[in-house]
Amino acid sequence: MSSEKVTQLLSDLAGGNRAVVDELTPLVYHELKRIAGSQLRSERPGHTLQATALVNEAYLKLIDQRGVSWQNRAHFFGIASQMMRRILLDYAKAARRDKRGGGAHKTSLDEALVVAEDRASDLVRIDEALTRLEQLDPRQAKVVEHRFFGGLTVEETAEAMGISAPTVKREWAMARAWLHRELGAE
Repeated sequence: MSSEKVTQLLSDLAGGNRAVVDELTPLVYHELKRIAGSQLRSERPGHTLQATALVNEAYLKLIDQRGVSWQNRAHFFGIASQMMRRILLDYAKAARRDKRGGGAHKTSLDEALVVAEDRASDLVRIDEALTRLEQLDPRQAKVVEHRFFGGLTVEETAEAMGISAPTVKREWAMARAWLHRELGAE
């Protein structure tokens, strides 16, 4: 995929030219599907949201953005990974609410539901910790979003954030250590 072509189409879209959507979609779809697949691999088994649906939901929200000045292809995919993360988080929160059952006790027949609820709870805990990290170090939080939730490589994260790959590696290592300590304390 031509990075310049995608960047130009995104610029045209941001300028209000909705006709470019048909040309843009096939250029970005495969990468969006890869990001969605990466994010869904960490979800509970039997998750009702499939990669295609996640891509479609995120893509529709992305192309409806008003006033966004897309910097480049990497910026678009970075925002896409954040959008997918938020969609999955909304699903996890809803699943946690639905599975709580008003304080009902879990039985062995509900074992699959317990596992699903635990994974949804884990995602919510990670998001809450990431929100705390964002208050302390926004750049580290952004690196975690791109690497963990977006499945972006170090180089893709560096491009999306406009920083060097060694900086991404350093921030990623520090953020992971902080999150490990923070989540371990819970």
